[in-house]
Formats: sequence, C-alpha cells, structure tokens
Amino acid sequence: MPKLMNHVELRSALENAIKGKSANKAPFSIAWASGKLSRAHLARWAENHFHYVGPFAEYLAYIYARMPDRYTEAKDFLLANMYEEEIGGDRHTDLLIRFAKACGTTEERVKDPDNMTATTRGLQSWCYTVAMREDPIVAVAGLVVGLESQVPSIYRKQTPTLREKYKFTDEEVEFFDLHIVSDEIHGERGYQIVLEHANTVELQQRCLKICEIGAQMRLLYTTALYYDYVAKDIPLSELDLVEKKVPQAERELLQA
Repeated sequence: MPKLMNHVELRSALENAIKGKSANKAPFSIAWASGKLSRAHLARWAENHFHYVGPFAEYLAYIYARMPDRYTEAKDFLLANMYEEEIGGDRHTDLLIRFAKACGTTEERVKDPDNMTATTRGLQSWCYTVAMREDPIVAVAGLVVGLESQVPSIYRKQTPTLREKYKFTDEEVEFFDLHIVSDEIHGERGYQIVLEHANTVELQQRCLKICEIGAQMRLLYTTALYYDYVAKDIPLSELDLVEKKVPQAERELLQA
C-alpha cells in the first residue's frame, strides 16, 4: 500500500519514474548525437517539433486557468513560463523556424500541420488533454517534470554535434542553447511545485504515473521520427555499433 512520501522520497520517485525512458534512448537521438543524420532528417524533426512545442504556452495557459488562486507561486511560474515562450525576447518558435530554414525547409512547411506524423499529433493531443483535464498539480508533473525537465539532457548531447559536425552557426542553434538553460530552471520549478502541493497519497501516485507516461510519450514520439524518416537511410544495426563505441559514462547519460 503506498504511503505519503516526504519531499526527498517524492523527488527520488519522480526522477525514477522518468529514468530509463529518456528520449536520449531513441534511435533518432542516437543518430543525431553521433552526427549520422542529414540536414534533411533534421528538417523533418523541426517540422514535427514545431507542432509539439509550438502550443506549449497554450498548454500552460489551460493549467494556469485551473490552478487554485492560493497557489500563488505556481501561478506565477506558469505565467512567467508563458511569457518566456512568447514575448520574453525572441519567440521560441521563431528560433525553431530559424533552425529549420538552416536545415533546408521553409517556414510554410514547418507551420503546415500536414507535415507532422500521426505520432506527433498524438503527443500534441496528449499535452492538450493533460492540460485541460488533469488536476493542475498532476498536469505540472506531466508537462513540466515529465517532458520539459528532460530537455537539457537531450540538447546537451545534440547541440555540440550541430556545431562540430554540421557547422551550424551560433545564431542558427540558439533555440537549443536557450532551452538548455531555461528548461533546466523550468524543470526544477516544476519539481518544487509538485513536491509542495502533491500532499496526499493519491496526488503523489497520480503525479508519478503521469511523469512516467510523459517520458514514454516523448520517447515514442522521438522513436517514430526514426522509423518515419531515417530507417531507410540508417539501419538500426549501424546505430547499435555507435552505442557500443560510446564510453560507459556517456552510455549511462544516454540511458538517464
């Protein structure tokens, strides 16, 4: 029978709910970090990623609208996160489009929903559903802890390759540099909100489950990108060889 966890126990449980399900494990991520993708493959990623992260401020807005007024710090965080996404400097989706253009696609293709896969539609729909229907604290656990907190570890593996292998400029990869910093802060704030307000056994268990599902959803989305766009060019056997050559410390990071 589950018991009410203290903050240390709950933090560890939340981290374990995500561990081993990171999108770093997806073959698309492995191919990216090892420099095996083409710019055309990266363009397809950008065309899909726009439709997942583009509405992120909308997801947060639905949570904000339903968050109890007494949770002032949680509402302030959601509002600040929305501000950063949309008007706190360069709009994040504009930075993504800049990268997409550098990969050889167009703004029109990026914004066209017909260019995303069915799996990307599923991830986007799941995010909207969680934001609109789950308890606000559970929704923060799913979208901020389960999804957003993963981003720095993913982009830290991928961004150096963009510069070193593909020779993108600092301006072209600003989207990634920005999210390595901002999403580390956002993820930590998400953890703190859940630790503070998931104060019943039921809420804690729901937060743990949705973190696990969120991590699975992003892993599924990233894996689908490989099968939809890359598998015909780079077989899994080639990526298995890449993983075997990765030092143990880096392999553990990929699995984190």
